[in-house]
Amino acid sequence: MTMPRRSKIALAIASFTVSLPVVGVVALLNVDWNRVKPWLNERTAEAIGRPFAIRGDLSLTWDRGGAIVPAREQGWRDYLPWPHLVAHDVHVGNPAPMVADPAAPLPADMASVATLSFSLNPLALLDKTIAIPVLRFSEPAVLLQRRADGANNWTFKHDAQASPWRLDLQRVVFTKGNVHFIDARQRADITADVDTINADPGYGVAWKLAGSFNGEKVDGSGKAGAVLSLQQQIAPYPLAADIRVGSTAIAFEGTLTRPTALAALDMRLKLSGASMARLYPLLGIVLPETPRFSTEGHLSGSLGPRGGRWVYEQFSGKVGSSDIAGKLTFEAKQPRGALTGAVSSRLLQLSDLGPLIGADSNASKAARGVAAVQPAGKVLPVEPFKTERWTSIDADVHYSAEKITRDKDLPLNKLNTHVLLQDGVLSLKPLEFDIAGGRLSADIKLDGSGKLTPNAIRAELQAGARHLKLQQLFPKLQVAQASVGEINGDAKLSATGNSVAGLLGAANGEIKTLVNQGTISKLLLEEMGLNIGNVVLARLFGDKQVKLNCMATDFVVSKGLMQTRRFLVDTEEAILDVNGTINLADEKIDLTLKPESKGLRVFSLRAPLYVRGTFDKPDVSVDKGVLALRAGGALALAAVAPVAALLPLINAGPGDTGACAALLAGARVKPVAPPPGQAMRAKPGARR
Repeated sequence: MTMPRRSKIALAIASFTVSLPVVGVVALLNVDWNRVKPWLNERTAEAIGRPFAIRGDLSLTWDRGGAIVPAREQGWRDYLPWPHLVAHDVHVGNPAPMVADPAAPLPADMASVATLSFSLNPLALLDKTIAIPVLRFSEPAVLLQRRADGANNWTFKHDAQASPWRLDLQRVVFTKGNVHFIDARQRADITADVDTINADPGYGVAWKLAGSFNGEKVDGSGKAGAVLSLQQQIAPYPLAADIRVGSTAIAFEGTLTRPTALAALDMRLKLSGASMARLYPLLGIVLPETPRFSTEGHLSGSLGPRGGRWVYEQFSGKVGSSDIAGKLTFEAKQPRGALTGAVSSRLLQLSDLGPLIGADSNASKAARGVAAVQPAGKVLPVEPFKTERWTSIDADVHYSAEKITRDKDLPLNKLNTHVLLQDGVLSLKPLEFDIAGGRLSADIKLDGSGKLTPNAIRAELQAGARHLKLQQLFPKLQVAQASVGEINGDAKLSATGNSVAGLLGAANGEIKTLVNQGTISKLLLEEMGLNIGNVVLARLFGDKQVKLNCMATDFVVSKGLMQTRRFLVDTEEAILDVNGTINLADEKIDLTLKPESKGLRVFSLRAPLYVRGTFDKPDVSVDKGVLALRAGGALALAAVAPVAALLPLINAGPGDTGACAALLAGARVKPVAPPPGQAMRAKPGARR
């Protein structure tokens, strides 16, 4: 049977249509693809904006595109054959500006790979896109470097005007290799050796770190998935690591989605180290100086169009001997990041707050990685505040502690404070303690922005103590000796400096305190830790307990010099009038105590006492001239009339004049502080 002419033509056309791609595939399989390398090198270099070269053999096979796409997502395009290229000895260069920099020229290659293989979507080439679903490479060698000016070789910039081609890479499969990281800004030089592992079902590669960071040794190890997914729809990439940088240890385990964009981070994070402040070079977040710490919690985060947001929550741990728990959130904003959250402690050891202001020992400073700068014989902390970091972040954090302890029992039940850091200005408003049945409250403002005073802090302090019970304040006192009195006080100071010692040494303002009723004894003074008071008490009254009616102090502070406007101690036996100065800048004391007995006191040889010396080594002495004069007069009169010999020793005091009530009225006047930098003037008629 003869076919119609029209059918023959249709059959011929169909045969040609079917055979054409077959012939094309056969031809492509027999082509020497090494001749295509120049074109491929050029197109890839245009897409990534830096040199690219395949120096070894280039071969091609064919895969069905749908082989790497889930069946439910396959379309007709996925049944088309895709070229699968295998390249040997592949090199990726550095950006031209960094290679040409005469100050710090880089090696020619940013990365090299022994074997590189990938499938290429042929339809994407029509849109001038090099689409690579899976990139596999073995024995990679990568050099990542950043100069001091911030220029780096890992940022791929694409200029659409310069080249219409773009690279679309979805997944990467790792094998054995190494990564070398050099950063002039952080003084980092770290090498990671990567190798494949087969026995672990959750991970495909393992790596080890060695090198240095910011002058400290770096070592560690970790594991990662065999397939690095660079697209949102691919499964999260598993990560686990245990790294040590100097005294700081970081351990985490979790997943990362779309690593190129850090789209979703979800992991368990452990941190420990000598001080939280040592985390700044690693995290870029300003944290306070602390004793040795350790925390563990859940870290999640992502990068968005306006920056990243990271949450460290459900964390708990230890800071020194204190426990710590809470939630912190960091958001990358402009002009600076923001840290917010709430942190709490069930039990706070008071000494753990010492590093905050540099009030810990030199041994403690050395343990937390700070130079032992406290001079011998200096009591006030001289460790400078690191205000250059304050402008790198804003903060809004609440902190509370249920109970506070110290080496000697101190009835501190609660601490609450609201920490605000805004544009380099740190505020604690309020800082509150529940103590001894009363409350100690303060508002503190520390301007470390450098806008008003470069390289120094402008500080303002307003504090008040109300209804602190002496009996609760010193619980070790025996019941019979316990006092029912209270302590109240007010202080308002302003200063400019860069340490606690510097601020107090330049302080201006007023300090007032009042203690009404109670007892004063050697035991009480021992509880207070006032060795000077022990000596004074023994000089004045002997080693016994004396009833205290009132003690009031009123100091004016000018450029670090505390000068008495009124300092009286009213006891059942005498009134002590104290005059003099306390120099906070030089840490020197110069006080004169003049006792006046109440009523008739026989055999009284009391004379003025002098408290002088330094804070570290104070000295108490008696006015030997007055004492000798009284004793000498008594001996002379004794030769004439024995009874008259007692006359110089009879001290007819002014009696109980109710001094505490008068002092109470004065102590209730609120203190004032001048603006920072202006000295406080004593009121006219004030006693010096």
